[in-house]
Amino acid sequence: ISHFLFFFFFFIFLKPETAAVLKRTVEALMERGAVVRNLENLGERSLPYKISKHKERHRRGGYFLIDLEGPPSIVSTMMDHLGRDIDVIRRAFVKHHASKTEECSGIIPVNYEDKLMAKKK
Repeated sequence: ISHFLFFFFFFIFLKPETAAVLKRTVEALMERGAVVRNLENLGERSLPYKISKHKERHRRGGYFLIDLEGPPSIVSTMMDHLGRDIDVIRRAFVKHHASKTEECSGIIPVNYEDKLMAKKK
């Protein structure tokens, strides 16, 4: 049985191809068995340093964060896949633990008479 892990997938890419890069990336993740939970646009920013990729030097890029759940094997295949994508400048996976949701124990009724009496004193 393969275990699913929670990851944040972070990547930087060139601006003009935004929709195409996102679509390709999310489709590739889903083809490999990932469940995409959230996609967050972190905006276009200056890179912390000049990055040379595919025989070009880059100073700015669009940052995106994808919250996903998938098998551990997805990391190496996606890193390899996106390493060949000419629109992606940087990519990284960060494992994170999903917060456990607590079950609701029910609504505790409020005694409004006690609250009103406490305010009068």
